[in-house]
Amino acid sequence: MSGISCIGSCLHQLHRASSRLEPGLHGQRVHRGEKGGEVTGPSPTDRGRLGTKRHIVTDRCGIPLTVRLSGANVHDSRMIEPLLDAIPRIRGKRGRPRHRPGRLHADKGYGYPRCRRACTIHGIKHRIARKGVESSAHLGMHRWVVERTFSWLSKFRRLAVRYERRADIHLAFTISACAIICFRALTT
Repeated sequence: MSGISCIGSCLHQLHRASSRLEPGLHGQRVHRGEKGGEVTGPSPTDRGRLGTKRHIVTDRCGIPLTVRLSGANVHDSRMIEPLLDAIPRIRGKRGRPRHRPGRLHADKGYGYPRCRRACTIHGIKHRIARKGVESSAHLGMHRWVVERTFSWLSKFRRLAVRYERRADIHLAFTISACAIICFRALTT
């Protein structure tokens, strides 16, 4: 008898919350408090709501070279090594193929010795603003290129709000958007 009442109550809840069904395993539901998913974290600027950051490396024209995801509570400087490791080889010129870009411009969020050390290990000259020493105004002419690329990414409707719970699916959509940006740059 207790097994039947348990099934009945589950069916009642399922009927009542049918708008919260999501694709996945049989009977898997998302309750109001369970949203989020992989690679999310409480945002320090948005009252602790779960969020995802996109970290991106671009060339000087704003073409994305690589992109990575992290939780909203992960500091930018922690993601510089995975970003530098993910940059693909640069091809097309004679001679020895280059593995990395020649120079990296970054704002004060990357102004830590570990970031400078990571750039040096990868053989990249760095131009990172130092906290309390120099202003970011000089890097503004380089920084707006990355901000423009973030703007291009946010124009893709699927990326404006993260609907996917799985990080690999959201990363796939982000990489697809980067591929479309590269294609548009090649056609113009």
